[in-house]
Amino acid sequence: MPGAVDGWQKLADKFGRKKLSEDLAAAIQTAQNGFPVTEWVAMYWAQGADYLRGEDSAAKLYLPQDRPPKAGEPFRNSDLAWSLQQIAAHGSDAFYKGEISHRILDEIKRHGGVMTAQDLADFSSEWVEPISTTYRDWTVYEMPPNGQGIAALEMLNLMETLPLGQKDYGFGSTKALHAMIEAKKLAYADLVKYIGDPHGQSLPVKTLLSKDRAAERAKLIDPDHANCEVAAGGSLPAAGDTTYLSVVDRDGNMVSLIQSNFSEFGSGIVAPGTGFALHNRGALFTLDPDSPNALAGHKRPLHTIIPAFAQKGDTRLAFGIMGGWNQSQAHAQFIADIVDFKMNIQAALEAPRFTKRTFEGCDVQMENRFPQKVRDELAARGHKIELVGIYSAAVGGGQAVLRDFSTGINFGASDPRKDGAAVPELPVD
Repeated sequence: MPGAVDGWQKLADKFGRKKLSEDLAAAIQTAQNGFPVTEWVAMYWAQGADYLRGEDSAAKLYLPQDRPPKAGEPFRNSDLAWSLQQIAAHGSDAFYKGEISHRILDEIKRHGGVMTAQDLADFSSEWVEPISTTYRDWTVYEMPPNGQGIAALEMLNLMETLPLGQKDYGFGSTKALHAMIEAKKLAYADLVKYIGDPHGQSLPVKTLLSKDRAAERAKLIDPDHANCEVAAGGSLPAAGDTTYLSVVDRDGNMVSLIQSNFSEFGSGIVAPGTGFALHNRGALFTLDPDSPNALAGHKRPLHTIIPAFAQKGDTRLAFGIMGGWNQSQAHAQFIADIVDFKMNIQAALEAPRFTKRTFEGCDVQMENRFPQKVRDELAARGHKIELVGIYSAAVGGGQAVLRDFSTGINFGASDPRKDGAAVPELPVD
């Protein structure tokens, strides 16, 4: 079920200073009048052109002039403006019970889908308590299962047992990178084995986040050899087309928000007249009946997208780094860059990263800013390194805001790997 719209409504109702209709006004105007397509978006759009041509309504919407827009060309979406206007006028009911829902259901029926009007009408997003762990003198918060945030926290617990930032474990050192890569494998092995939708089944979250368990698991990290056979459930699909934003206001209120169609243009299915593609998050289910993530009705799949918070004393941080299964490992690296390697939030986002999107083997992707000597030493330990670019989208891109409550000063940071920006707003008297 598409849940974003109900989530917007609940956020606006509980925390908003404005009504949802006011919040949507700028988006409606942008959809109606158009916006210039940026370089990164143009690249992704071009990569999805063949996929979009598989569905007439998708091609009509997203391939004007029978091609994806080029960088700098304006893209207008009057259908999306209409959908947003319906939501602004009638609230989330416009999406789940009104004309938008009728158009969605008609298109799903045309494709042989099983979603019903009752499914949409009954949907309700839910408030959840974040899960957390301490890392040195910071506390890091992630979304609970069915999200993958628990893997970031497990990875941090494992890394905390090691002297990162100290002698021989400096940033970008062979020992530090080897330890973090091995911690990633252990954390993600737990993720794929134990995590799914928490409704209707018991998940061992408390056990997985135990410091004692981390200490025992950390003993499995061989300082001289990469482990290529960490027990796991195999590879999962890659993902893309995620948007993350973080915001802090003059009072220190923060939002850490992420949304995603999952891959490419989601399902590639556009209900005519709505202006948006339906997602394909269901691709993340498994058909293994023994897995907590086994496919079933009225169930959510193990989820990749994870907004996050962290705090230390008077300092609060909202952050997120996109990129499918890259996210938890990127979060852990980002926190280590701040806590162990003493970077500010902009430097931490820009710092070179590694990513391992598979759940087995010794393959790992690394940006080419890591020194050749370090890469050679990692290869000698058994890591099979695939080199990626200077600021590669392969390792994800993120945004962050930070508030120092002792001074009332806000900070913003934006990753050069994405079309983002840190945008300050001057206070109004």
